[in-house]
Amino acid sequence: MKKFALKTVLLVFLLSFLSCDNSSNDLLDAINDEKGETQEEENTNDDETNNSTAKTVVDAYGQLSVSGSKIVDKNNNAIQLRGMSLFWSQWMPQYYTKGTVSWLKKDWNATIVRAAMAVEDNDGYLSNPEREKAKIFTVIDAAIEEGIYVIVDWHSHHAEDHLEDAKKFFAEVAQKYGNEPNIIYEIYNEPLEGASWNNVLKPYHEAVIKEIRKYDSDNIIVCGTRSWSQKVDEVIGNAIDDKNVAYTLHYYAASHKQYLRDAAKNAINNNLAIFVTEYGTTEYTGDGYVDSEETKTWWKFLDDNKISWCNWSVADKNEKSAALTPGASGDGNWSLNQVTESGKLVRSEMKDKNPTF
Repeated sequence: MKKFALKTVLLVFLLSFLSCDNSSNDLLDAINDEKGETQEEENTNDDETNNSTAKTVVDAYGQLSVSGSKIVDKNNNAIQLRGMSLFWSQWMPQYYTKGTVSWLKKDWNATIVRAAMAVEDNDGYLSNPEREKAKIFTVIDAAIEEGIYVIVDWHSHHAEDHLEDAKKFFAEVAQKYGNEPNIIYEIYNEPLEGASWNNVLKPYHEAVIKEIRKYDSDNIIVCGTRSWSQKVDEVIGNAIDDKNVAYTLHYYAASHKQYLRDAAKNAINNNLAIFVTEYGTTEYTGDGYVDSEETKTWWKFLDDNKISWCNWSVADKNEKSAALTPGASGDGNWSLNQVTESGKLVRSEMKDKNPTF
C-alpha cells in the first residue's frame, strides 16, 4: 500500500502541471490502473500466504464438499487430488502400513491414498472382519497423521448381497472417524454389468449412506456405477439425494478410451461430480502393456475437468499395473529401481502437479 500511495502522489503532482483535459483523463486512468494492479498483487500475495502457511494438503483444503460437478475445498474452490490405491487388503497386506502411506506422501507427493478392503473374496472382510478392519484403520490413522486424504473402499463386486455388512462397517468407520476431514467413503467398488442403477445400486447406496449420515453429516461419499463403475451417465436424471455424493468412474488406459471419456463428460455436463477412485495405465486385466500416450490423454481430461484420481496399485505383483517390483518393502523407502514403468510414470505426474507442503 505504501508503494501505491507514493506513485499516486507523484502522478497527481504531475497532473497539476498539465492543462490538457485529455492528458488529465489519461493520467487518472493510469492512477486507477495502478490501483487495480496493486490490489491484484495484494490478493495474489494473500493466496500465496495462505498456501505457504498450510503444512499439509488437508490443512490447505480442509473439509471437502461437492458443488455441482466439482469437488471443492473449504473455500469453495474446485480442487483435484492425485494419489495411489492400495491392492486388495488380504492379498497385499504388507503395504497397509504407516511407512507406505508416509513414503507415498513424502516421495511420491501423493495427496490421497485409497485403502481397498477386500470383502467376500478369499479370506476378506466377511471371513476375518477384525483383521481386515485393523489394516484399514492403520491406513486411515497414517493418512490423518500425514495430513492427506484417504478413501475407505468397500472393495467388492457383489456388495448388494452383503448390505447389512456394509452398513455395519461404514457406520463403525463414520463413528470412529466422521469428525476428520480426511475421510472419503467409497461404498461400492465395482458393481458388475447386470446390476441395475435404478433397482439395485441406487437403493443399496441410499441404505448405506443413511447409516453413514447418522454419524457423519458432511464427508464425501463416492458411489459405484454399473459395469465395473463405468456407466456414470446412467445416473443422469436419477441421482442420489445427498449434497455430498460423487460417482465412481474406473478405467484402464489401454482398454478404455474416448467413448468412456464422452460418457463421463455427459455426466459432468449434467451436473454430476465424478471421482476416479481407480485407474490403470495398462489393459483392463491389469496387465498387457503400459499405454503412456493414452494415459496422458486421460490425465489431460481429468485435469481439464478437475477430477480427482487414485492409480491402481501399490503392489509388487508381477503385472504391468503394479507400481512396485517384486519384493519391494512394505515400509516405503523404495529406490527407483524398485518402481515399475507404470509406477514411475504415475509418480512423475504426482510430483509435477500436486501441491507441495
